[in-house]
Formats: sequence, C-alpha cells, structure tokens
Amino acid sequence: MTVKQLPLPVLVEQCVRLGIPGIGLWREPVREYGAEAAAALVRDAGLTVTTLCRGGFFTTDGWEEDNRAAIDEAAALGTDTLVLVSGGLPAGSRDLPGARARIADAIGALAPYAGARGIRLAIEPLHPMYASDRCAISTLDQALDIAERFPAEQVGVTVDTYHLWWDENAPAAVERAAAGGRVHSFQLADWTTPLPEGVLNGRGRLGTGAIDLSWWAGLLERVGYTGPVEVELFNDALWARDGVEVLEETLEDFLKV
Repeated sequence: MTVKQLPLPVLVEQCVRLGIPGIGLWREPVREYGAEAAAALVRDAGLTVTTLCRGGFFTTDGWEEDNRAAIDEAAALGTDTLVLVSGGLPAGSRDLPGARARIADAIGALAPYAGARGIRLAIEPLHPMYASDRCAISTLDQALDIAERFPAEQVGVTVDTYHLWWDENAPAAVERAAAGGRVHSFQLADWTTPLPEGVLNGRGRLGTGAIDLSWWAGLLERVGYTGPVEVELFNDALWARDGVEVLEETLEDFLKV
C-alpha cells in the first residue's frame, strides 16, 4: 500500500533490485492481477508474501462470504497471515460493546475455516479515531481478549505502531501477545500532524513524526518476534510521487530507524 501506484510486476522487480525479501499485499491489486498469477509472480522472483490485507468489516452485511474468500486468497498466495480490520459500528448503531461482541462472534465462526487452510487471522487494533467507522477494536488488549479464545495458530494480532504508540498499556500487551505466540504481524508507520481531512491517509514516513520507532522495533526483538517487519503508509503525497523513488526512500528510512 505504501507504493500502491506501482503495478505489481514493477513492485516485484524493484523489491528484488533493492533486496527487499517480501511484500505485504492488499486484496484489490491481487484480485485485479489474479491471485494465482500474483502468487506465481512473487514466488518466481524469490520473494514471499508476508501478509494479505485485509479481511474483517464484520459489522457489515456479507462479511462471511467475503472473509472466506479472503482466506482462500491468502492460501493461494502462500502467505500464512490474513490481517483483519474488524469494522466499526453497524449503520445507525451507537452500541460499541455490541459491535465488539459481534466482531468476536464472527472471528469465532471463521477461525476453524482459516486454521484448516493454514491461515492465521491477525486482529489489528486501530487508533480510537477509527472506532466508529473502521474498527471498534482500539487496543491491543481488546484484540487479545478476542484472540485468546482460540488457538494461537488460528488467531493472533497485528502490532502497528501508528495505531498503538499512544497507549501506555500497549508494551505490556505486546509481551502478553508474544508469550502466547500471537504476534502474527508487525507494521511500521509514523504519526505526523496535522492529520488530513478524513484522517485515513495521514501516515508519516518513518522517522518524520512522533513515534520512537527504534524503541518499538527493539521491543518486538526483546519479546522474541522474528517475523517480517512491514512498512504500511497511507499517504496521498507519497502516492502522487514516483513509486520507485518512494520505495527507495522508504527502505532508507527503514534502515535509519
């Protein structure tokens, strides 16, 4: 998503050139290219698909069919992790606890299906500013309260610095998640202000904002996380630039932090 302006073959080619070993893919470009063709493209280049994003939105109609399709797509791509953005309040509702209960029930319905296909569901808590429309799960502890109802090989969490950096309880929750083998994904983005209108596409380049990203990387290392580290930047200014330059710049920023 950081360089969504790059066609998938170009992204793969440039990752190989820069020594980036894996790509976290989103469903829209995968569907456009074709899941089997995308899998072959990445595999033949010697890369891995680190995660597929996204499943979720469990508080909307049609969630079950769409999420089963997402699990099947993840399996076709050869990744073991589907990231979940769980969904906000149902239309016309103000019942936040009810939305969270609905999310937990939906994950319970999907977990065996995912596990049978070798796919881990990674619940991603989003910053509270998204609780109404995108994700009623706002803290890592809330995500773990759901995930821990199921085997770790079926359900875990995504640790995204952009969404968690503000929460004083998040470091202990990372330790809690790691102790249970539930850190299934780790993503980096920086927090910069002012936020843009709509607040969705305001993620900052690594090292340009308020988050101590090196500290977070050290925390994940200390708790024993050895999986991929993804950079996920929703940013209109970056998307308007040359994608290859943005990819090169992002790698430089990553190595600095």
